[in-house]
Amino acid sequence: MAGIVVVFDFDKTIIDCDSDNWVVDGLGATDLFNQLLPTMPWNSLMDKMMKELHSQGKTIDDIVGVLKRTPIHPRIVPAIKAVHASGCELRIVSDANLFFIETILKHLGLEEYFSEINTNPGYVDEEGRVRISPFCDFTNSSHGCSLCPPNMCKSVIIERIQASTEGRKRMIYLGDGVGDYCPSLKLKDGDFVMPRKNFPLFDKICQNPLALKAEIHEWTDGEELEHILLNLINTIAIEENTAAQFITTDCKLQTISVSGHEALPKALPVQQ
Repeated sequence: MAGIVVVFDFDKTIIDCDSDNWVVDGLGATDLFNQLLPTMPWNSLMDKMMKELHSQGKTIDDIVGVLKRTPIHPRIVPAIKAVHASGCELRIVSDANLFFIETILKHLGLEEYFSEINTNPGYVDEEGRVRISPFCDFTNSSHGCSLCPPNMCKSVIIERIQASTEGRKRMIYLGDGVGDYCPSLKLKDGDFVMPRKNFPLFDKICQNPLALKAEIHEWTDGEELEHILLNLINTIAIEENTAAQFITTDCKLQTISVSGHEALPKALPVQQ
């Protein structure tokens, strides 16, 4: 479906954990992480943790090895491939980081399925250390959203995607966290939001579901995600095909009416 953009969060949506915590725990640095957590912003903390792990002799291969063991429901990969095969455009909007996301997607064979990844920068520097920085440099300028963490307001990204399609595409947004609530508010009539049930986004939506214009479809695991997402895409396809057929039929009727009118002979005068 060329008329659909499917936007995925990453942590606890595509994968079944928080990728930052997964790496920190997997490399035995949990205690230090918890000790430093109250002292600095999250991205700065993750960058510092990568520095500490590097100084302890942990290599990029060690980090990649942990990322390759990231838990994921067995139906997520087939779901993403099926959505892509249907013609939808797939994008990621995540508060994780680019190095972790790209490493996991490559391991899963999914790196070519997403047209765009919006996340915090993450890369390997010349010393072989992972560097992580915030998506938005909030020390110099704020995104101005009170609902979102200082480093990223996902609504800014969603609005850019909406503007790039000039409103011609419908959107399906999948997420789980509090940071996914603000972009959910930006979805329009005809769009869909898929919050993970009993996670913060779902709980927040349940407090006032009427605040959203998008239709809400919750899910619990990868199997439900696949089933609901593919059904929504199929429903949209049927609706658009029906609308296209109606327009075509309507145009044909108008054509027949006009041509039929033109084909009528002129009235003959009545003989007196």
